[in-house]
Amino acid sequence: MLFLDMIDIALFSAYGLVIVGALLAVGFPIYLSSKNPASLKESAMAFAGLLIMFLVGYLISGNEVLPTYIEFGVDAGLSKFIGGMIILVYLLAGVAIGGIIYSEFSKTFKNG
Repeated sequence: MLFLDMIDIALFSAYGLVIVGALLAVGFPIYLSSKNPASLKESAMAFAGLLIMFLVGYLISGNEVLPTYIEFGVDAGLSKFIGGMIILVYLLAGVAIGGIIYSEFSKTFKNG
């Protein structure tokens, strides 16, 4: 029984540490941003850009539901949301690849 009690203590300690880590991961950047309000404006603009990209993905996604998805509780609204999220991932991947290509070309022509 002592071994099982030690496992319980370790698990609850790990849960507590994960919660503390999550709170610090969220709270510390907010604390640092409060000292520099200009960075909050940049973060808000980036968040607004993500919302706009999701809105575009949501608006062009379909709401089709195949019979096999109904058994998992997927309805038309959830299907449209999932489609919007998938399109958002495609858009973000395109932006990332475009940024990589742009940076490589700009380094090549800047140094060349």
